[in-house]
Amino acid sequence: MGQSGPDLASGGTGWSFLRSRAVGQALRLLVVLAAIAAITLLGTRLVPVNATTVGFVYLLAILAIATGWGFLEAATASVAASLCLNFFFLPPVGAFTIAEPENWVAFLSFLLTSITVSRLSTRAKQRAQEALERQREMERLYAVSRAILLIDPSQEVGKQMANHIARVFDLRAVALLDRLTQEIIRAGPEDLPEIDDRLREAALQGTSFQDPVQQTTLTAIRLGGEPIGSLAICGTLLSDAAMQALSNLVAIGLEKVRAQEAASRAEAARQSEELKSTLLDAIAHDLKTPLTSIRAATTALLSGSVAKPEEQRELLTVVDEEANRLARLVTDAIQTARIEAGRVRLNKGRQSILPLICSVLEEMRSASEGRSLTVKAAERLPVVAVDPDLLKLALRQLLDNALKYSPPASPVEVSVETTQHDLVISVSDRGPGIPPHEQPRIFEKFYRLKTDRNRIPGTGVGLAIAREIVEAHQGSMTVAGRPGGGSVFALALPLGSEKVTP
Repeated sequence: MGQSGPDLASGGTGWSFLRSRAVGQALRLLVVLAAIAAITLLGTRLVPVNATTVGFVYLLAILAIATGWGFLEAATASVAASLCLNFFFLPPVGAFTIAEPENWVAFLSFLLTSITVSRLSTRAKQRAQEALERQREMERLYAVSRAILLIDPSQEVGKQMANHIARVFDLRAVALLDRLTQEIIRAGPEDLPEIDDRLREAALQGTSFQDPVQQTTLTAIRLGGEPIGSLAICGTLLSDAAMQALSNLVAIGLEKVRAQEAASRAEAARQSEELKSTLLDAIAHDLKTPLTSIRAATTALLSGSVAKPEEQRELLTVVDEEANRLARLVTDAIQTARIEAGRVRLNKGRQSILPLICSVLEEMRSASEGRSLTVKAAERLPVVAVDPDLLKLALRQLLDNALKYSPPASPVEVSVETTQHDLVISVSDRGPGIPPHEQPRIFEKFYRLKTDRNRIPGTGVGLAIAREIVEAHQGSMTVAGRPGGGSVFALALPLGSEKVTP
């Protein structure tokens, strides 16, 4: 991985690791010598055998030691077995000399064979272990890649990635630095001391290093050749390829989040511009009717053609009503813009719901074009805690939607009832209805039925605004088909502790 950094951990911990490793190595060498001594004792005292037989037994023991432990232990066993074979089994017995030339050949053959077997067996074991380790690394990298793909962008992404890496690789500690934010994110049961400066250096210069004693690795996270952060792990030593693959996965995860954030900002900007355009179109369209009425009334008054006081009063009443309607339209537009910007502030008060509904119906009379607007309510309705202005805006959106999409002269009905936990207000119309497959999307911003987009004017934000208001009250809104044709929009407001009958 590059440079080595023994100062990553305390010296006491490193010496303790080395000391325990040396003690383990010494114990294994003692066991090896004891095994060779046991075979020698068996071949000389308990079951006397010739040099050839005991040589094969020594080779089997060396092969087992090489397979189980490693080359150092197997080489030690080879030397010890050769000395024992010479001293106890090759003439002259009891001396480290060999009398016959053929015994020299046998002795040297045995020594070379035992060392070669040790080396080959150890190498085969190492290759098998490396292959197994590479397989485990690939499996863990695959698990990390899946976890990164399924990361929840609404939560802290860096923390999620660090936790996934620590969990999948069973690490003691993970430290992740995002160069963009300069935030160091940690995970795992332990901490990496004195790592912050090295993380920043790696993120700036693209350096990397490894501490084999503490099994700690630090590497730069690169994207397109440029470092965008750094990653340190403690608890295992990954291969260079695996560590590079892991850092690439983290880079992809960070870049994915940044791309999603950029896309979200772009979409928010696009929707904001679209909302401004649609609101302006809607306001211009809605203002035309009251302005036309006001201008007609004031023109008649100024022309002097209306002389009777009662006629003048009637025209002034029209001006007053339409001016109120204009003020309400402007207020609704301002409230809609605030809600769209995510600034829903409730000013709750205890309200009797029926007078509030009747007030909205009265305000909508001029827009009803003579259609019947009726309300059916259960007896002794409870008082609820609501923001009256916002709830009236939501009801106006539903009523306006019902009036636009239902045929002329068809009635629009409002019903109020209570359930165990909610007060439910329903608005029913006699329109064409909403196909079941489009009902789940009807409350989405700017969404309109395909059949109505060019036939009926609208912005596609009214129902979305109404639902946001209801959800801000911890309620819910649904739509369903009406028997005989039409739609029923129902908003449910929780009663809670306000279930009191006036």
